Amino acid sequence: MPHGSTGTALPHHDELLVVNESPLCAETPPSRLAHPITPAAVHYVRGNFDMPSLAADHAIEVDGLVGAPFRLTVRELRELPSTQVTFTMECAGNDRTKMRPMPAGEPWNTGAVSTARWTGVPLKTLLERAGVLPGAIEVVVEGADSGHKPDATERLSYGRSLPLEALGSDVLLAYEMNDAELPALHGGPVRLVVPGWYGMASVKWVTRISVVDTAFRGYFQAQRYVFQYPDAVVPVTRTRVKSIVVSPSADAVIAPGAEVLVWGWAWSGEGEVTKVEVSSQGGSAAEWITAKLDAPIAAHAWRRWECRMRFERSGEHVLRTRATDSRGNVQPEEIRWNRLGYGNNAVREVSVRVV
Repeated sequence: MPHGSTGTALPHHDELLVVNESPLCAETPPSRLAHPITPAAVHYVRGNFDMPSLAADHAIEVDGLVGAPFRLTVRELRELPSTQVTFTMECAGNDRTKMRPMPAGEPWNTGAVSTARWTGVPLKTLLERAGVLPGAIEVVVEGADSGHKPDATERLSYGRSLPLEALGSDVLLAYEMNDAELPALHGGPVRLVVPGWYGMASVKWVTRISVVDTAFRGYFQAQRYVFQYPDAVVPVTRTRVKSIVVSPSADAVIAPGAEVLVWGWAWSGEGEVTKVEVSSQGGSAAEWITAKLDAPIAAHAWRRWECRMRFERSGEHVLRTRATDSRGNVQPEEIRWNRLGYGNNAVREVSVRVV
């Protein structure tokens, strides 16, 4: 059964940009996004409830529509064949503050995205051991974090489901982050990692895995992490194509006529990033410059881009970037507004001053 919060003190997070203290929601500072792998200490944090405290012999229950349900301790999990996945994880609410009118939800700015290297056991390995029975359609993964929400009458546990066909060998039960023991703040001792999907799918503090034959309708599946449009409700799933400028930083001061290396990251959960364009003039079709792309660092990780630009005119210049992926998805000028403020991948702006 899930454990509630025990009031355990949170680790120090002095460098993180705190959006909400309890439950902790905090962004990665812009200056710490300059490296391909984000250190665990500054990887963004999204909590739905206070952090639970789990026993040293914490175990995961595997049950539901399976032939041989079983219980597995984290120590036993570590003894199974493992693999690594490098994954750029983004909170579905990232850039919510840039939507107008401001939607409900945590006021995320631009730093709810990070990249880490995860080590663990494919979820498929456990399901193969359990023996999934005919008729199964989804696997529900439940975390140990629980609590109350203002719009729910009962106590809730964090849980999400994935369709069985979405379970590739890169969907992991991870127990290491950046080649070190998975910190409790990031879901230790074991969490789910679902590359290509927004962060809500990567359930932390995993305590139960259940195979089911009906669509899961839990709170965090049906009432949250859905695009609530005026005429439709659509599940939030894969990460939309997006790009950011790392350098120059916002409000950087540049000398007139100086040639500047402009660079950043681009990512997509639906395909490989194939193009990034940069503009400093407002974005008409004739003003976009195609940036140089570095080789991908991993299949599910952001891709570095760069271009050199010269700023002759004094005053404010607005840098704008848009990415395209291999499925033809392009960052839009604006996104379709939704009530809960998810999936904002609209072209972002960074202002610099030339003086």
